[in-house]
Amino acid sequence: QVQLLESGGGSVQPGGSLNLSCTAHEFTYSTYSLGWFRQAPGKEREGVAVLNTNGHKNYGDSVKGRFTISQGNSKNTAYLQMNSLKPDDTAMYYCAAGPVWAIQDREFDYWGQGTQVTVSL
Repeated sequence: QVQLLESGGGSVQPGGSLNLSCTAHEFTYSTYSLGWFRQAPGKEREGVAVLNTNGHKNYGDSVKGRFTISQGNSKNTAYLQMNSLKPDDTAMYYCAAGPVWAIQDREFDYWGQGTQVTVSL
């Protein structure tokens, strides 16, 4: 079974930064697409960033220019660098892995447990 272990969430003030990480087991991100998604209470799950095996990165409109998805050199750890955080970024953040064609959340097969990000004064 594929396991995704997330860390790096927490509480931060507006304008601050967080770096989320996702460590994969039983596979490497060199053969899977990686996605970061988030869901706030009462809200629909939202795509944050997707990194496909061809190197293409797709960001949600609300995070463009502030968030960066990347892959570690070992290719079993993925990251989401979040800068200039806003209160609207508050959500549970999930990493996901899927086939090379995955873009939308329904196309991803494996999901982490989620890590809470709270942005407030």
